[in-house]
Amino acid sequence: MSKFVPAGTIQGFEDDENQNEIELYDSSQERRLYDNFADLYAIIMTTESLEKAYARNAITRDEYVAECNKLISQFRVAEKLALEKKPMSTEALEKSAETFMQIYQMDCPLASHRLLVAGVPETMSSVDTNDKSGITVAETAEHFITTMDALKLNTTAVDELQPLLSDLMNKLTRLPETPNDFEPNRIVQQWLQKLNLMRAIDDIDEADSRQLYMDLDTAYQEFKRYLSDRNN
Repeated sequence: MSKFVPAGTIQGFEDDENQNEIELYDSSQERRLYDNFADLYAIIMTTESLEKAYARNAITRDEYVAECNKLISQFRVAEKLALEKKPMSTEALEKSAETFMQIYQMDCPLASHRLLVAGVPETMSSVDTNDKSGITVAETAEHFITTMDALKLNTTAVDELQPLLSDLMNKLTRLPETPNDFEPNRIVQQWLQKLNLMRAIDDIDEADSRQLYMDLDTAYQEFKRYLSDRNN
């Protein structure tokens, strides 16, 4: 005989709760998937908040750039973990982080632009007066060489190339007295936008790899001309 439990008692309430409990996952693999979704969601929301804080002048430029670069890097890793496999046979989520944001109705236009389009912190036309331009120039040249060497070594993964180009773009925007139509900026930004439309687990093909190397070499030569003109 089943035990009688009066309605309205604590035990009766707990039994009702257990009967109505809904499991979000059926396995540890699905649980990890939901955890990865949560991480991706949190990074996107944090980026939106950071962009708004910077727009309101609530944080300094250096604070913004440091946090934004960290979030962009974290986003690439989280995107790869959350979207590289078909979750619960939902093919739409495999396509892109943009689809993820649409499905979960994330109203984050600033984060969407920063993470999916720009791929770098907000470009600044001015440079802090206490920036040491000599160090910035040297670091920019180093990032050019590092990225081009990676391509020589047949690095084609988006999640490896994007951070290299992002770091290079960050240094280019810190160069003093560059024109608004500075060609190296345009070239690197164009490739960043192309990679941002791809998934982290994707690879560029051989044709794109060769084109990227040639474009970076062109940008590097223009960068050196800029240095020569600046020193004359």
